[in-house]
Amino acid sequence: MGQKVNPHGLRVGIIKDWDSRWFVKSEIFGDTLVSDYKLRKHLKTKLQLAGVPKIEIERDNSRIRVIIHCSKPGIIIGKGGIEIEKLKR
Repeated sequence: MGQKVNPHGLRVGIIKDWDSRWFVKSEIFGDTLVSDYKLRKHLKTKLQLAGVPKIEIERDNSRIRVIIHCSKPGIIIGKGGIEIEKLKR
């Protein structure tokens, strides 16, 4: 009998890309990972109606770039970009 393998974990690096793209020193790795988790959780609950299957996070030295894949971008952007400005804060 074979062992069960998580299909997403098996495909990462082969046909799928990582959901987070950043590199930090080992001393702050845990804090950065926890902040990524909290950010993802917050965005998924806030944008539940927009149909968000995937959130990618990229970090630089001084900024965080969040890429949100969604089926209904109008809900995220809002009229005149009001909702997206709220998310940026």
